[in-house]
Amino acid sequence: METTELIRYGRSLKRKNYSAHTVKNYINIMDHFVRWLRVPIKEVIRKDIGVYVDQLLRKHRTAKTITCHLQTIRLFFDYLINEEGIAMNNPVTRISLRLPKPLPRHLKDGQVTTLFTVITDVRDKAMFMVMLRCGLRVEEIAKLSVDAIDLKRRQLFVFNGKGGKDRVVYLSEDAQSLLEVYLKKRSSKVKGLFLVQKGPMTEKPISVRGIQKRIEYYARKSGLNVSCHQLRHTMATQLLNADAALVTIQDLLGHGQITTTQRYCRVSNLKVQRDYYKAIEVVMQRSQSPKNYEFELDKKWIRENRV
Repeated sequence: METTELIRYGRSLKRKNYSAHTVKNYINIMDHFVRWLRVPIKEVIRKDIGVYVDQLLRKHRTAKTITCHLQTIRLFFDYLINEEGIAMNNPVTRISLRLPKPLPRHLKDGQVTTLFTVITDVRDKAMFMVMLRCGLRVEEIAKLSVDAIDLKRRQLFVFNGKGGKDRVVYLSEDAQSLLEVYLKKRSSKVKGLFLVQKGPMTEKPISVRGIQKRIEYYARKSGLNVSCHQLRHTMATQLLNADAALVTIQDLLGHGQITTTQRYCRVSNLKVQRDYYKAIEVVMQRSQSPKNYEFELDKKWIRENRV
């Protein structure tokens, strides 16, 4: 594939409001695919895609990574057919890899306390508390601006989140207090909220990788296995355990589909436990009706045979 075709494809993705990060990933995947090909792109058939998948498997790529490659390649062929007007069939018509569905990992309350005990830096404490209480993605934290914060209304505006969506989230008392402390210490007039504090990039907005390195540092310091995205999972699980409605959590997290949010139902054992005992109590009360002679006999049998 010529470089100009990749450039045109990148421009097409930008026109469709794909993020710069996504555009870069798509172009990198397509560049990898084309370098591997032994036939012109217009002559690719389904068999070639199968061989490519085999090659990725030999390199021990995960099912999620391979699926990402296939989705990207399919989108590119759609672009060639629909926008470049090339007469061909899309060789990626169906993605049949079975993806694992691991439970979202979250921190327990004691682990949250342990983590924030070892975070002493004012910026980092505010940054990770906002991530935890507001359920923000690491990219959303990195892009936050001072103007996005409304301390009086205890609101935070997330502009151009995943999928180009805007949303409003809310500040807990502890997140608000830490932000106020950080903002008083922060003297820069830069619009970015969380800034680099040392080195040649001082006063520049902290990058996604910079934030990840900070949580990795605190993970080692606390002895916890924790990541930025785990803080988001923790917020969702805590809200669900506190009986927040699933649609509320969906809106706060910025999920496009309720099925994405429903994953937390599988991990929120506390809520399941409460619901079970509440419901089973009703069942037991009905079973203990005076008319239910059979149940009374069962209780007598249990008492007589209990060790």
